[in-house]
Amino acid sequence: MPKKLIDTFGREINYARLSVTDRCDFRCVYCMAEEMTFLPKADILSLEELLTTAKALVDSGIKKIRLTGGEPLIRNNIMWLVEAISELDGLEELTLTTNGSHLSQYAEQLRCHGIKRINISIDSLQADKFKSITRTGNLQKVLEGIDAAIDAGFESIKLNSVILKNRNDDEVLSLLDFARQKNIDIAFIEEMPLGNIIEHNRLLSFCSSDELRKMIDQEYGLKPSQKKTNGPANYFSLANSKTHVGFISPHSHNFCGDCNRIRVTVEGRLLLCLGNENAIDLRELLRDPKINNAALITAIKDSMLIKPERHYFDLSEEPEIVRFMNATGG
Repeated sequence: MPKKLIDTFGREINYARLSVTDRCDFRCVYCMAEEMTFLPKADILSLEELLTTAKALVDSGIKKIRLTGGEPLIRNNIMWLVEAISELDGLEELTLTTNGSHLSQYAEQLRCHGIKRINISIDSLQADKFKSITRTGNLQKVLEGIDAAIDAGFESIKLNSVILKNRNDDEVLSLLDFARQKNIDIAFIEEMPLGNIIEHNRLLSFCSSDELRKMIDQEYGLKPSQKKTNGPANYFSLANSKTHVGFISPHSHNFCGDCNRIRVTVEGRLLLCLGNENAIDLRELLRDPKINNAALITAIKDSMLIKPERHYFDLSEEPEIVRFMNATGG
């Protein structure tokens, strides 16, 4: 019989996001504080432990893995891990999310080592605004990375844009036009309320997917698409274009009903929900010499008992989840 992970709500969990680092060369205002304290090296999983985790996930029923961060491409020897995970028996797809700053260096290697699809974060096409949102980012490097990814021939490339009202909502059509010109997809994302930030007020900055959809529909006309990826985006097609537009709406259109995802943070927490703290400690098991692959599989399967039905985000209150997005895993 095929291996399957089924939670207590009858959902099949077949997709895992595996964080390889909490560090990033950007400091995006919606993701982390400007002055960050990152995990000490002893607390993060080694590459070998990450590979062991990936194998146990696949042997438990996970079919698709996305490597995340932080920024995964700044992890030392990341290509060794990419190649090793891509060769796991039973894994159907290995993908990656990146801020694009190192893609011009690594795009070709990623494609050769088994990455089929890639997501690239970009929130502005204006250099000054891009710098303001990322605090440290160089737009030109990201644009070069996008071109390198296109040249490398990935099966799918998707841009991810977090839209904040009165910050970059005036660039929605420009970002979409950019994606159309490149013949790649784009998803617009409502800000996730993870971690305490002081840079902006999340309630005042909230820009709903419905607002963006209406704006785009007036300009181009949107048609519901049959496109479906592992993530929660709801996709639409554009007339006379190969580009699909996705909307990720954790606030306005809760997507928990068909959740198929779990996350493993870089310190080894198997996180059962983005918006809850339900988790088990895989690091303790990984570092116990008496624990083998079978025991890890049992722990992963048992974790389905505590996977919650849904998250409850409320922008009018202090966030219940104090971990930042970079510590969560993309």
